[in-house]
Amino acid sequence: MKLYGGLLSPFVRKVAVVLEEKGLGWELVSISPHTPDPDFTAASPFGKIPAPCDGDFSLADSSAIAVYLDAKHSAVPMLPAEPQARGKATWFDEFADTVLGGAGLKIVFNRLVGPKLLKLPASEEAAQQGEAELPPILDYLESVAPQDGWLDGEFSLGDISVASMLKTMSYAGHGPDADRYPATAAWYGRVAARPSWTAVAAMEAPLAERFGAAA
Repeated sequence: MKLYGGLLSPFVRKVAVVLEEKGLGWELVSISPHTPDPDFTAASPFGKIPAPCDGDFSLADSSAIAVYLDAKHSAVPMLPAEPQARGKATWFDEFADTVLGGAGLKIVFNRLVGPKLLKLPASEEAAQQGEAELPPILDYLESVAPQDGWLDGEFSLGDISVASMLKTMSYAGHGPDADRYPATAAWYGRVAARPSWTAVAAMEAPLAERFGAAA
């Protein structure tokens, strides 16, 4: 399977870790959104990453891709079967993408991706707005982060999604703060110790070294 995108993106990393958890072979095709590449455009007509090509099947949106992979390769599920656990896994995936990411990506884009990678104008006002929005979001995450184990009781897409967003935020200096959020930091450390995560982190290492982010 080909996976179009870049591992700085929390959404690309999310799918990469799911692929590793499931033990599937895959190839990262490094590409930026809206790159004029015909194969990428065919896989993602609106220029969004990630976009996989699984034979002649393609799909855009990280959550949709994860659901597809879970249905096709069900031996290692990323969405629990138990109804409440599945609901929580789905919630944490959505929380990561829209609530945590809604604040954190304002910082990442305006202090890193826009000015340093894409050479686009940045808004420090937007970055500061993201910083102002973060505390209650991180307080919530600290309140639900378990002392042991995972966010919904078993390791799932929710853990991957939240940890992946925090990883991307760490590139802009907003990774897990063990002093202020010890439960979150301990949970994140457990995610980061999984073989699937360390495999993707090894691929990401040159970028991590460039921006001084921990794996």
